[in-house]
Amino acid sequence: MARPIAKAVIPAAGLGMRLLPSTKSQPKEMLPVGRKPILQHVVEELQAAGLRQILIITGRRKRVIEDHFDPDAELVAALEQAGNEAALADLAYLGDRSRFFYTRQSTPKGLGHAISLGADFVASDDFVVALGDSLIVAEDPAAPLRAMMEAHRHLGASAVVAVEKVPQEEVFRYGIVSIDGAEPPPGEPVAMTDIVEKPAPGTAPTNLAVAARYVFSPAIFETLNRTTPDKRGEIQLTDAIRLLIHKGEPVYAWLLTRNQRRYDVGNFESYFRTFIDFALADERYGYLVRKYIKAKAYEL
Repeated sequence: MARPIAKAVIPAAGLGMRLLPSTKSQPKEMLPVGRKPILQHVVEELQAAGLRQILIITGRRKRVIEDHFDPDAELVAALEQAGNEAALADLAYLGDRSRFFYTRQSTPKGLGHAISLGADFVASDDFVVALGDSLIVAEDPAAPLRAMMEAHRHLGASAVVAVEKVPQEEVFRYGIVSIDGAEPPPGEPVAMTDIVEKPAPGTAPTNLAVAARYVFSPAIFETLNRTTPDKRGEIQLTDAIRLLIHKGEPVYAWLLTRNQRRYDVGNFESYFRTFIDFALADERYGYLVRKYIKAKAYEL
């Protein structure tokens, strides 16, 4: 049996063009969702899944990411002296549960290229990829990743890819997978037979969309090196996964269960929805938000 997976790569180098002007000087991944930046939610999910070494792929004007995950002994001491236990709990992600590493994608060459920059960090280990602008919401947000990692080890897979069902009219927005069989059982691995990036309307083989969480073996790096750039000169992760499948490598889809949901913070509409849902669910302030929205509804 392979050793437990301990490494994760978070691509966070995107320009966030659809969220301008908010992202002109602030990375998209650091926009707040509820009381925490998007990326902190992702990191806490990885930590809860037992991942102890985290590489964040950054880009230009994203130094604030490193600052956010840099331990701040002076701040912690001030909070301890003030007896602010709530704030200290919110900084638990800075504890000794993980080590953070960084590398920069200086030129935007696609998600696949960004992940390829993690080859030296990963070395010969299996690893997780979690997109820095997508959140998993569940009673236990780390449960899907833990299950995917266990399936990956048990099956000796080259890749396990989280997927979700999306409305048929929205499939053109996502990477869409084909599977061995008609209906995948939620929460179980099923063999993938193909994957296509943003299929044209009416051509999608299924409505199973990639859900921003992956478990890979190091074989993905050789495949990324062999992947042809698209017409924009970018290397797409979807194309590399497709190469793995066509090579006969064991690649599986993992359908999120009914009580597990992915939030993709890619534009203002999705960002507003995500912020509202997280604010409503906040254990500290959610009741105040609900009270405000109920009162505001009478004005709409």
